[in-house]
Amino acid sequence: MRILHVLHQYLPRYVGGTEIYVHTLAVRLLPHGHQSAVFTRETGTDERLLEDQWAGIPVLRASTSSSGPVHTFKASFGHQFLQRAFAQTLETSAPDLVHIHHLMGLPADIPRIAKHLGCPVVATLHDYWFLCPNAQLVTNYDHSVCSGPRLWLNCARCAAARLEQPALRLAAPVLAALMGWRARLLRRALAHVDAFVAPTTFVRDLFAQVGLIPADRIAHIPHGIAAEGVRTRIDRPVAAPLRVAYLGGISWQKGIHVLLEAVMRLDPSQVSLTVYGDLAAFPRYAQELVAQADGRPNIALAGRLARAEVWEALARTDVLVVPSLWYETAALVIQEAFAAGVPVIASRLGALQERVRHGIDGYLFPPGDSRGLADLLAELAGDHHQLLRLRTGIRPVLTIDQHVQQVVALYERLASTGDAE
Repeated sequence: MRILHVLHQYLPRYVGGTEIYVHTLAVRLLPHGHQSAVFTRETGTDERLLEDQWAGIPVLRASTSSSGPVHTFKASFGHQFLQRAFAQTLETSAPDLVHIHHLMGLPADIPRIAKHLGCPVVATLHDYWFLCPNAQLVTNYDHSVCSGPRLWLNCARCAAARLEQPALRLAAPVLAALMGWRARLLRRALAHVDAFVAPTTFVRDLFAQVGLIPADRIAHIPHGIAAEGVRTRIDRPVAAPLRVAYLGGISWQKGIHVLLEAVMRLDPSQVSLTVYGDLAAFPRYAQELVAQADGRPNIALAGRLARAEVWEALARTDVLVVPSLWYETAALVIQEAFAAGVPVIASRLGALQERVRHGIDGYLFPPGDSRGLADLLAELAGDHHQLLRLRTGIRPVLTIDQHVQQVVALYERLASTGDAE
């Protein structure tokens, strides 16, 4: 089969979880006899459809000169060049199936165009963008977890806060109408998708509960990891501090400040913390973390890791902390930690609750509760046997090849029947 993957941005300019996942999936489909290509949007100086390759995968980049959050939002309502570029890509690449990974900054009409040309369509729910313009169900105005649109007035308030234009709140009815229009467009677009993939049951159930996608159209296919590079654990020296790590994005909703506050409650001789992540992505928040750590010798902000360095870092880690303040959809880093034999402490929130088994392979704590997190870290620091017990409770993780086998089975069913049933 020929698979066309569609997403809002791609490697090498943009490096994120979705981009890495799409590339990994495309590469791992090759041994199954399936060829992949990628269609994506690129910011340039004019409107052109560019073709290149990234690590052996053909990439078609629809270059536009428009950028920024306003243009990204407007694209959902239609963009003549992007629609023509996608249709042209379908005609020239002649895919047997279209797999949508993200439509942010792309026309909502893309699934309809694909179906019009006879292609089955799959969409993976990497985040909550089809429900929330923020994609993460976290408000911009008070950083609270959101349950979804409420007459879209809360969405209008979010938009005003994101653009840092408080005066726009006066135009809340107009902004709410736009958000409602967006929601209707996306609901119509989703009707042209044959099957959806959810990485966790939490994501599947959330989309079904809000009435956006029927549960029987959502396949639960957990993400898998490529664990070939796992390193042998480096044991902690006797009486040395508990080696705690955070690995992931550096942004407020990831709750890193909560972790720092927890570690700062403890004696430096008990716990050391290393934070791995790109400090340039959200520089204002990164600066706040640097100021919060205030030169404490047991806290290090180590920056972003190369892919091969992730396993080395985990080999030197006793416990990984995922202190998220938003509904993570998968938190692949937990599987990576488990593959390396590292227990995980995570927020008792969203999909994290089905990733970590409390008291068996890690612990869960109330989101934002730095005192509760500090108590758990102190307990592990003072009880080496408890840490060993958690390590023995870790189950084998799903591999990327096992994941791909499930995705391929879905592809083949859709290709043979034309629908998800």
